[in-house]
Amino acid sequence: MIRTIDSKVSVAPQILPEQMPDIAAAGFVAIVNNRPDDEEPGQPSGAEIQAAAEAAGLAYTAIPVTHAGFGHGQLDAMRAALDAADGPVLAYCRSGTRSCNLWALAEAKAGGDSAELVEKAAGAGYDLSGIRPTLDALSGR
Repeated sequence: MIRTIDSKVSVAPQILPEQMPDIAAAGFVAIVNNRPDDEEPGQPSGAEIQAAAEAAGLAYTAIPVTHAGFGHGQLDAMRAALDAADGPVLAYCRSGTRSCNLWALAEAKAGGDSAELVEKAAGAGYDLSGIRPTLDALSGR
């Protein structure tokens, strides 16, 4: 269920603590959790994912995105998590969509080309047309 956006970032729906060794073996160096705790019954807590990630040698960052949407603090935190990683990052949420959107918004804010971001997301199966105006505004292009 992992979808590769580019060489630096992939996204996925909810991951489980027991998957961390396989995620590390696949070459990922960091996990970004974009899912708030208790979003739905039975999901693993961020603390459980963090403990398993760190035990597998993966860096872990929590940047929860709720129904309230995205803010500049979250975009900046995503950019910082990507910049801090010395290899591929796996970001996850319930379906992967919020993680993809957050990646695209953070990239646009850092000056990324909106058309390229939309194309990369489409290649991974995500439609960014709904946030395209925001991507354009953030990128300044």
